[in-house]
Amino acid sequence: MTAVTDRAPVAAPRFPGPRGLVRAGLRLHRSALVFWVGLVAVAAGALLWALGPGADAAWAEYRAMGCTDGSPDLGCDLPGRAMLRYETVITVAEGLLSLVPVLTGAWAGALVGRELEDGTARLVWTQSVTPARWLAAKLAVPALLLVPGTLALTLLHRAVWSSHSHLFRAIGWYEWHNDGIFEANGVLATVHPLAALALGVLAGVVLRRALPALGAAVLAVAALIWALDEVRPHLWPTPPGTRPLMHEHPASHFWPLHLVETSLVLAAAALAGTAAFAVLRRTGGTA
Repeated sequence: MTAVTDRAPVAAPRFPGPRGLVRAGLRLHRSALVFWVGLVAVAAGALLWALGPGADAAWAEYRAMGCTDGSPDLGCDLPGRAMLRYETVITVAEGLLSLVPVLTGAWAGALVGRELEDGTARLVWTQSVTPARWLAAKLAVPALLLVPGTLALTLLHRAVWSSHSHLFRAIGWYEWHNDGIFEANGVLATVHPLAALALGVLAGVVLRRALPALGAAVLAVAALIWALDEVRPHLWPTPPGTRPLMHEHPASHFWPLHLVETSLVLAAAALAGTAAFAVLRRTGGTA
């Protein structure tokens, strides 16, 4: 007589899908998500104020000082309180946007370096997640949050710039070719953080320690942005008889310069991301 034993079938291992990896990433980095939402909210609030009541108050004060009647007045070179508040808010909003790439690179480098340093990454790789999928999630989840936030701030900044260009011209604060304005008025405010994300991930994969990766990522991002600022005037031909300086380009060159620089930044991001996957395949396991 043969004994028959019922055995429960062995469940096949479940491989987390993309949605699962995204949800896990958001849960794991809630503090970073809250910080990013707060930064976007502060910058957006500042730009909305500048778009409405801030600009109205500054322009009303400027007109009340008699600075729009065409007569010379040296007192118009000294802004009043409303104008100073407006300038401060604009500066803060643009400053927050310019900090996003550096913060992104530092965060990505420290995150990836720490997970490789303390063994968290290798533990994840034993749970049906390949090294390549783990690294892809480290790139995709932050990118999904960076893009809509930076695009929203860019649209608000462009609205402020286009709606109150008369105020900027009258006071002489800003020109379209100033670094902060040039970057915030187009897609560079979005692609700079994406390149910083890739550079930070690459630093983390190469160095595999949190603090060295953080420092290397900050230096790499700063070097990239400095180099782009230096080569920007040379990215598009200047009119005959002029030199390749920013102020030598007409305003119509904004988009040609912007799109050429965007292609360079995206190429740098692609190279950094590809290098990160290559290093991980060679040192971290089979993708």
